[in-house]
Amino acid sequence: MRTVNLNLPENLDLNESELKVILAGELYEREKLSLGQAADLAGLSKRAFIEIMGVYGFSVFSKSEADLLSDIANA
Repeated sequence: MRTVNLNLPENLDLNESELKVILAGELYEREKLSLGQAADLAGLSKRAFIEIMGVYGFSVFSKSEADLLSDIANA
């Protein structure tokens, strides 16, 4: 993995774990990372990542109609 350093405002009340979940959730929703990759980035198991996504306002479901139809067919 690549390392990135960020300068954040002092008043930003988020710890490193929260920032990882937010970044991972956003990249997952933008389809830049798979669910497994996003969970790894957040430092969580897939199950834990799925469970916490809703807390941060992210959806585990794809916005793509083709993906939804594929998921239904595979269910």
